[in-house]
Amino acid sequence: MDLTWDQYLLNAIIGFNQILTAGISITAFSLFIYTLSFNLRDRVSRSFALILVCIVIISSSEAIESTVQTTEMVGLFLRMQFIGLVFLPATYFHLSDGLLVTAGRPSRGRRAISVRLFYIASAVFLVLLAAGRLLGPLQPNSIPAAYFERTFFTNLFTLYYIAVVILAEINFARAYLRMMTTAGRRRMLYLLAGATMIALGSFPYLLYGSGFASQFQLAFWSFATLTNLVVGGLLVVMAYSVAFFGISWPDRVVKSRLMKWILRGPVIASFALATLTLVRRGGEFFGVTYNVLAPVTMVATVVILEHLVTLLGPYFERAFFFGNDKAELGLFQNFEERFLTQGDMNQFLEAILAAVQDLLQAKDALIAVVENGSVTEMVNSGQPFLEGDVLAEHLAELERSTGTYFTVTNAVIIPLRTQFTPSVEEGLPSGTLLGVLGVHQLQFDGLNEEQLEGLEILKTRAALALEDRSLQRNIIQIIQQIEPQVQMIQSIRATSQFDNTRLLMENLAGDEDIVEIVRDALNHYWGGPKLTTSPLTKLRVIQKLAQEEFEGNIPNALRSILKKAVEQIRPEGERRFTTDWVLYNILELKFFEGRKVREVANRLAMSEADLYRKQRVAVEAVAKAILEMESEIKPPPTD
Repeated sequence: MDLTWDQYLLNAIIGFNQILTAGISITAFSLFIYTLSFNLRDRVSRSFALILVCIVIISSSEAIESTVQTTEMVGLFLRMQFIGLVFLPATYFHLSDGLLVTAGRPSRGRRAISVRLFYIASAVFLVLLAAGRLLGPLQPNSIPAAYFERTFFTNLFTLYYIAVVILAEINFARAYLRMMTTAGRRRMLYLLAGATMIALGSFPYLLYGSGFASQFQLAFWSFATLTNLVVGGLLVVMAYSVAFFGISWPDRVVKSRLMKWILRGPVIASFALATLTLVRRGGEFFGVTYNVLAPVTMVATVVILEHLVTLLGPYFERAFFFGNDKAELGLFQNFEERFLTQGDMNQFLEAILAAVQDLLQAKDALIAVVENGSVTEMVNSGQPFLEGDVLAEHLAELERSTGTYFTVTNAVIIPLRTQFTPSVEEGLPSGTLLGVLGVHQLQFDGLNEEQLEGLEILKTRAALALEDRSLQRNIIQIIQQIEPQVQMIQSIRATSQFDNTRLLMENLAGDEDIVEIVRDALNHYWGGPKLTTSPLTKLRVIQKLAQEEFEGNIPNALRSILKKAVEQIRPEGERRFTTDWVLYNILELKFFEGRKVREVANRLAMSEADLYRKQRVAVEAVAKAILEMESEIKPPPTD
């Protein structure tokens, strides 16, 4: 049967949409593996990983459903699609809660309870799905695609889906408004846009719009394809934003790792799948049931694209990720590639010795490395002929003398000295003894002019290698000295993009843990050195409160702030001994009432190990509350 151009176009759009759907599944799975590999410890990353699991289930089921033939299989995969769909709202709210916590707004109980309730609600809808109550009868032969009819529970789920997504969007907006840095606002905006579009694009609109879709198939499939394009792109954008949470790598490293991961994973896999589909369908169009070109083309696509990524990856990295730091970063990249390791040094010195033996027709030769007046290493070519201890006896004489060669036992020793004055701080001055070149049983006076010139060249190159190695060691020592400070700065820079109180935390705690400082102050709440000498007394909020309300009494001001921070954790209503009150009750019983650990554990019906774990969570909440109060105090103006 001849097809019209509209039908050809429609079939092309449907095929492209199927490839896109499979590509989204591949991308989501690849990003899920990336999250597991690098920053799963972070709260935001863990919740985003759950979203990716839902997207993988939804897109994989949709892609497979479009290829199966029987009604039973169509219904099976459409139901599997809903497994991911019912949990998607809860995971989005979970992500929004994690973002607010990261932005400095920890939950006081309501959001944490809401997250649990939404997961429970999703589990209830999953049970309804398994029981056949969530969805109505299947319409397998409907135009433009198969779908389930609605039931009362379908409408209820739709209301739940919309309500939870709106609440999550509100949390996203609140987190965005708390961002103080340009990078933090930009990445939070990416998350807000990506979450909104993915939540809208994942919903099965055929539940409510099958009549419209059947009349305007081209419009429906065009809209679905465009939606999948946007969802796939924003999924990567969300992964890009989440990749900065929970790690202290520089931005360029995060971008580079993610780019390589996406290129080598989703991009290549999607292209290979698209190529395989096109070749297979092309063969079917020409009546070939099995096209041998399909697997060959897929393998060739993977190999060629992998090769292109390897060749072009470094250029993309320099062009897009180095920014204004191209010169400095390019220099360090080249240094890493050209760094002279100990193995490289030995290979070079062995080559020098081989050339010396060939030039002088000598059987044995050596190069000894001298550091701080002693022989640290010897490289021999041929049979060893000079012991390090024997050579060490003559080092003082070699360092003082300016001669070109010396005779030690049965060998000629040629000093290797620095040729240039280094520019690196604390480098070796010109003329410093770096090592010696020794040749066994050599008559130096019998050498001709060509041999002397060649020996001078080889001696100079050996000395240059030893000098470069010495300079590199100085560089390594400098890097080792500054590494802790650089690591701390990168950690502060990374976390402060989303919560500026982290800057204060690092400044306050230094190498200590802010949680331990707060715990010590609470332990000495009624008096003690860890209250009066606590680093917390340096906070502006403590200093200001002491002057305004406590006549300069710093310990009393600190007590007041601790009490206020604990009260912020207190749930609303009368005090009870229920789960939502456990953190407040631990703080009240342990620190304010001064009860023993065993007594508190018995009172709260928990083990001592569980008490210690929850106590740390409670103290962390107090620390965050104090830092939040500090962030609200404006620093004094500077001249």
